[in-house]
Amino acid sequence: MTARAPGRVNLIGDHTDYNGGLCLPFAVPLVTTTTARVRGDDRIRVRSTAFPDPWTGRLADLTLDGRDGIPDWVRYVTGVLWAAREDGWPVPGLDLVVDSEIPLGSGLSSSAALECSVAVAVGTLTDQPLDPGSRLPLAELCRRAETEYVGAPTGGMDQLVSLLGTAGHALLIDFADTSVRQVPLPLHEDGLVVLVTDTGTPHQLAGADSGYADRRAECDAAAAVLGLPRIGLAWPDDLSRLDDDVQRARARHVLSESARVEDVLRAVAGGDWAAVGNILTSSHASLRGDFAASTPALDLAVATAVDAGALGARLTGGGFGGSTIALVEEELADTVREAVDAAFADAELPAPTHVAVLPADGASVTRNG
Repeated sequence: MTARAPGRVNLIGDHTDYNGGLCLPFAVPLVTTTTARVRGDDRIRVRSTAFPDPWTGRLADLTLDGRDGIPDWVRYVTGVLWAAREDGWPVPGLDLVVDSEIPLGSGLSSSAALECSVAVAVGTLTDQPLDPGSRLPLAELCRRAETEYVGAPTGGMDQLVSLLGTAGHALLIDFADTSVRQVPLPLHEDGLVVLVTDTGTPHQLAGADSGYADRRAECDAAAAVLGLPRIGLAWPDDLSRLDDDVQRARARHVLSESARVEDVLRAVAGGDWAAVGNILTSSHASLRGDFAASTPALDLAVATAVDAGALGARLTGGGFGGSTIALVEEELADTVREAVDAAFADAELPAPTHVAVLPADGASVTRNG
């Protein structure tokens, strides 16, 4: 059987998930598929069209200690199998074949799409509940695979929207209590698209040396100073109690970013797309300044898109490389794309790649049997 799971764009709300704040992502029509077949023994075989060498192991290898000899890309698969077994799934020997349309390291959450496609495929084979009401715990299973097994300290936004995305909607997630709500996002009806620009600079979430891990540690330290479990639970006037300039800046971004999510919700409800664009650009300024998560290529893509007529633009997917998004009137998408290409050529940067997206559906089974 075959399952598919999409990548995502985060319209607004970056680095708020693991900090207990708000975010507003949507699933995109770029997917990862996993085809799974039950074997008659205890072997696990994994093959991907993106990597030349398949991997073969055994069910007994699906432990935290056993992951050391497993290639990095395979760990996103075996991590899901490990977490599923931890949750009591009767995982059998399996043949798994993975294919993906999502560029690796682009900031569109190829890792969560892989995890979710594996989880839905194996969940279907083992008769696990996969109805909408069961997808919150399934997203948590996938988050644990990435955080505890792979070692990338992600917050869970990517897995939630990959599993719960709905065409024509964004997913409002409140990480104070992990509640979710579908929010109509009538981009197509209003003649708009979100132009994703992959700068060609891969971002890396896993590993102790990643900028993502550094920012999470800085946010955790700020929360500890305030005696809070997560910095997103602070009030704006708490910032004055942070003596460390870096911790104060990181906390300021998190609190202002959650406020920007609420501002976008009001603007979308009122059909004020110009206001939405301005908020996106303000988000990028905060991510560049207070959170120090941008790069020269991301800054160039954002500034050029806005100068070329985009309503607003920002980095997406956490930063430190990867992609930007621009809110663009559909008839201007080519103009913005060409302007960014020219700016990258003038800066002697590798040519970026672009795709215009609208909100898509979340993970599903495409072939059963």
